[in-house]
Formats: sequence, C-alpha cells, structure tokens
Amino acid sequence: MNPKPSCDYDVAVIGGGSAGYAAARTAASAGLRTVVIEGGDEVGGLCILRGCMPTKSLLYMAEAAHLVKHSARFGVRTGIVSFDFKKAIARKNMLIKGFADYRAEQLQQFKFIRANARFLDAYTLELNPWGSNSAQGGSRGRSPHPAALGIASASRTQEAHVPGSCEEDRARTLTAKHFVIATGSIVAPSPLSQLYHLDCLNSDSALSLKKMPKSLIVLGGGPTACEFAQFFARFGARVTVIQRSPHILHDFDADAAAVIENVFRREGIRLFTGTKLLDARRRGKMKTVTFQHDDETVSASAEEVLFALGRTANTAGLDLEKAGVKTLPNGCVAANECMQTSAPHIFAAGDCAGPYEIVHIAVQQGETAGRNIASPNSARADYRLLITVVFTEPQLAQAGLTEKEARARGIPYLAASYPFSDHGKALIMGATDGFVKLLAAPGSGEVIGGTCAGPLGGELIHEIVAAMASRMTVHELAALPHYHPTLAEIWTYPAEDLAGKIHKKRSK
Repeated sequence: MNPKPSCDYDVAVIGGGSAGYAAARTAASAGLRTVVIEGGDEVGGLCILRGCMPTKSLLYMAEAAHLVKHSARFGVRTGIVSFDFKKAIARKNMLIKGFADYRAEQLQQFKFIRANARFLDAYTLELNPWGSNSAQGGSRGRSPHPAALGIASASRTQEAHVPGSCEEDRARTLTAKHFVIATGSIVAPSPLSQLYHLDCLNSDSALSLKKMPKSLIVLGGGPTACEFAQFFARFGARVTVIQRSPHILHDFDADAAAVIENVFRREGIRLFTGTKLLDARRRGKMKTVTFQHDDETVSASAEEVLFALGRTANTAGLDLEKAGVKTLPNGCVAANECMQTSAPHIFAAGDCAGPYEIVHIAVQQGETAGRNIASPNSARADYRLLITVVFTEPQLAQAGLTEKEARARGIPYLAASYPFSDHGKALIMGATDGFVKLLAAPGSGEVIGGTCAGPLGGELIHEIVAAMASRMTVHELAALPHYHPTLAEIWTYPAEDLAGKIHKKRSK
C-alpha cells in the first residue's frame, strides 16, 4: 500500500484520550501536520472522564469518611458521622471538569475535529456527524443490550464547551499518510444474557448516580470492581461481590489478593469467589443474581447490580478490514513493539491496542507511535517496568514480575516478604494490614519485581520502579539510606533478607 500523492495531513489520530493526545503531541512536535478526531460525547478520554480520576476522587472521600468513623482508636471523639452523597458526587464532577477542560485546551494546539471516523480505504477516513452511531461513542449508560455494544450512540453536548472545529452535519472524507488508532475501550459484553434485563450499572454510569443505593451486587473481582465495592461499602451500602476466579484481583499473587479479601470481609462486604453465574432476574424492586458456589446454588439480591466484568477494545465501527488492519481474538488491534499494525503506516495505542489498560502505558504507546511515524523504528514499547496499582485501602501495587508470572515464564527468582504489622511507622498509623515483597534474580541479585499490599502502596511501589530502572541489586537497595520512621524503609528488610540468601549461596 503506497500513500496517495497528496494527503490532507501527515498524521490523523482517531481518539482524543491519553494515548491519542500523546501521539498527536509527539507527531506535531516533530513538525508533522496532525489532526485529532474525537467521536465521543465528551472530550478527555476514559482516564479523565470515567476512569482513574473520578474513581480515585470518590475513593479518597470514602477513605476520609472511614478514618473519621474509626478515629476513636486515636483518641479523637467525633460523635455521629454522616456524609452527603450528592456533595461527594458534586465535588467529583467539579474536579473532573477541571481536568477535562485542561485536556480540551491542550487539544486545541492541533486541528481538532468532533466526528465519528471509519476507514474507507488504507488512507481515507469517512467522517460522520458527531453524535451518530459509532464505536467511538463508547458506552456510558447502563450495560446495553448486545446489539448496542461497541456501536453506542453519543449524545450531543453543548457546542460552547467543545474545543476545535464544529463540523457540518454531513459525511465528508479526510486523507492522511499515517494514522494512530486510539479509540480506547468500552464495557465488555455480559457472559449471561439475563443480566441485560436488569438494567445493570457499569463502571461509567455508577459514577453518575443521583442517590446512594442501599444495597449493591458487584459482578467481578478486578481492580474496578474492588474499588467500587469498597467505595459503596464505606458510604453505607450493603455490598456483595461475586467473582468467578478463586481470588479477587487474580492478576496479582494470591497472598497479595488475600490481604484485600480479608479487609473486605472485616468491613462487612460479602465476598464469593470461585463462582459461576447461573441466572439473573427482577423480583419486585430488587435485582437477584443466582450463582454456583462451593457446589451449592446461591442467590443474592440488591437494589442495584454493578456489571464490572471488564472492558473490550472500542473498534467495532472503524471498518479496520478496509484499511488492512488485523485484530487479535480479544478484539484488540494487533500491534508490534513499535505500535505498528499489520498496515505499516497505521499505528495503535492505548486500551484498544492492549496488552494493558493502564494510562501511563497508553501514554508511552502513544509517544512510541508518534516517534516511529516521525522517525521509523526509533522507539519501542517496553513493559519491563510495568506498574499496576489498585486504589482500595489498603492499596495493592505491583512493579515488574509477580511470583505467578515468573513461574509461568520459567524465570528463576528468589522472594522475600516483610509484614506491615511489624513495621514501626505502620504501627503508628494503625495501618498494619499487608506486606511488601521483593523478587530478585538468584545470581546477580538484581531486583526484578516488587509487591506492596499495604498503606500508600501506590506511592511506595515507585521506589522499586526506580530501583528496577537503574537495575539495582537487593544489596544496593538494602544499603540505600532510609529515614526512620517512614513507611518506605520497610523495603530494606526483604532486601537484606535476599542479600543474605545470595551471599550464602555464593559462599558455598
């Protein structure tokens, strides 16, 4: 496929979220004529609008309420503690508007078109009026019927709040020498057809509730499911979590997931793992889910059901086959380490490309795509320093390899852990759940992974990221000065343990 003699743009980026903005910024800074096309009903992308920022703002408010309710152990008298759900949502909305407005301002540095795009051929996009049916509209309401998945319509917002050009209500075409597909993800389809009749909440619509449900069933045990479960439970809802795998947060090691499971049960969350969904139906004003657990049939009922069984690539309406772009069995766009697809001039980045749905990975992929468009084969996506954080309380954070992944890949390792229940600063804070764990290469002692299930885990894990980035050994990490008493000094204990083990092996 050879580019047309003349194209409207050097680079057309489909999607204005974190990956799309990073790709456009990188390409434009290299002097390439760049256009960004956004078909969603709001500007900003999943992280800002319905992902990282709104959920973490609500979780922080829930943690504040939880600390106040349990302040007696610190000698603080508070009396009756209550909260205002509407004010919590209003504060979240205020924060998100600020973040979204800033992203909209950033996008104005490029040609910015509000439209739904689909490929007509390898170098041509058809742009349909913004707000028409398109994969780029996403799925923002409650969990839709299967026919609507991936082709949900986006409701038109006020033009006064939309940056960039306002296109006429007619289809037109646009050509480019290169493309970056960055259309993100949408709520995954349900494994049980009966759930479509319950009008379930999803991770998008749960953020826009007008009132707090008295009871809630959470389907799923991934990071999103767990964060929502604890948020609603700490604000007073009776929460039941139903998870298919033997543990929640199954991408982590079982010992780390068990920390969160124990806290959930202590806080009154009913938790069922190792289940199989059987049925779902309305019974009066309640919604009932029936499932198999420990060879028994169990039913749970609640006012609302939150469908949190993952997301899938948002590419259904792009007509990728017309551009020669292949997809993987999981629906993601197939891309190499340069973020290049099966059509060499078309790149992909962010959730629609996988293999991780994490915003800093999306940014890295977008920048990688932009750099390789400007200078072919100049950059590679590198996941060695992969970071994952679950913002429950305690937080669960991982950098590099887990034990589970090391075993699956046949990578030899040594591991050592240390509990927060024996750590000075954690005892002072009354935050004694969990532990830290280090993985090291048996020969060199290089740090190859770290886990923190405990207080401020999302902050503490970055010490291990820094250590891995410079390929530090556990000997070097153990010798690194740490102020006392701090949470961060806990890393020195497993580092010392591993350094001692390696020294003994070398001495034999």
